Amino acid sequence: MLPTASTAPVSQDPLPLAVELDGVLARTDTLHESLLRLLKRQPYLVPAVLGWSVRGPAFLRAEVARRVELDVTRLPYDEVLLSRLAEERARGRRVVLTTAADRKVAEAVAAHLGLFDALHAQGEALDGPHEHVHRTPPAKPLVRTLLKALRVHQWAKNILLFVPLLAAHKALDVPLLLRAVLGFISFSLCASSVYVLNDLLDLDSDRKHPTKRRRPFASGDLAVSAGLWLAPLLLGTGAAVALLLPGAFLALLGTYYAVTLAYSFYLKQVMMLDVLVLAGLYTVRIFGGSLAVGVPTSSWLFTFSMFLFLSLALVKRLSEVRRLRQANEAAAPGRGYMAGDYEQLAILGVSSGYLSVLVLALYITSKEVTALYPSPERLWLLCPVMLYWVGRVWLLAHRGLVNEDPLVFALKDKVSYVVGLIAMGVLLAAT
Repeated sequence: MLPTASTAPVSQDPLPLAVELDGVLARTDTLHESLLRLLKRQPYLVPAVLGWSVRGPAFLRAEVARRVELDVTRLPYDEVLLSRLAEERARGRRVVLTTAADRKVAEAVAAHLGLFDALHAQGEALDGPHEHVHRTPPAKPLVRTLLKALRVHQWAKNILLFVPLLAAHKALDVPLLLRAVLGFISFSLCASSVYVLNDLLDLDSDRKHPTKRRRPFASGDLAVSAGLWLAPLLLGTGAAVALLLPGAFLALLGTYYAVTLAYSFYLKQVMMLDVLVLAGLYTVRIFGGSLAVGVPTSSWLFTFSMFLFLSLALVKRLSEVRRLRQANEAAAPGRGYMAGDYEQLAILGVSSGYLSVLVLALYITSKEVTALYPSPERLWLLCPVMLYWVGRVWLLAHRGLVNEDPLVFALKDKVSYVVGLIAMGVLLAAT
């Protein structure tokens, strides 16, 4: 007698498949992510969190889950593993989600994915033998991922620390140059600490962004826990290097870090204040270079820098608002701007950029310039060069071709290099 055919799928391996949520199914730790969201919104709860942790992991998880609504739809899930689970379940195999996370979080994940036949949360023991799924090895090398998290390419901004040496015509003074290099290293490490902390605090908004979602912490390529020790390590190393320089430089570095923390937690959400702070942080680098080498910098340079960097900060915001328009969204998450602000941002930004050129023109006519340049009249050629560069950057931004930090864009832009060489030639001709 022939066996009766069955319409139900038959599993070749009846052993249930157990999948851990944290670190396997999701390339992150849901407790760490929830804690970051809680402390970003309510930083005064730090003492309370320490008290909860003393009472045990389960109590800590429950208290945090009660106060934080984790967006499980945007967690960095292992897509390869999700495909495998779907295939196994289609074959009739029982799939179980297991986690030490709070049940509220686990149930939200299970409901979102719809792949599980059972759920064991808060450390509940599995009922019988199961095959445990292991995490898929990361595709990207760890060193490369770390460098990306540090945003080493952003260290280019800290070249501004060398501006006071160049402006004072002392770039060939080796002892001063070495001090400027130490200042550059210190600022770079400190800035990377800020970038890491900023990425940890911006996980939700980064995962909604078309390009920022690929950042190491947002994508799960680097564990959130790694960022929690990496940020203070970078800050401590940067401060240690700063100890080799005058005390005023260390004080400025501390101020820079405090302002950037305030920016990460709150100021970047305040319309216009955010771009003023960004412009100020650029200008602070020039002041830091002045303190590191002990060379005074004129108020002309600071005024010029403030208007120019405000213009560039507005370029960055314009690019973000432009993406809002393209996506038919009204407002940017975590920002104070709306899609309708596009034209006004452009007006403010272009005006600020051209005001910086006006400051440059006034400087050329001042008494200070004759002390440094034998032929100051030749410096007038800098004005049309700067007018061209500022106008070009804004036209490219309007076309959507400047989708990152404008200074980083300039370092990749061949035309900006040509403009820079022409400007250097003009300065040499006036010397």
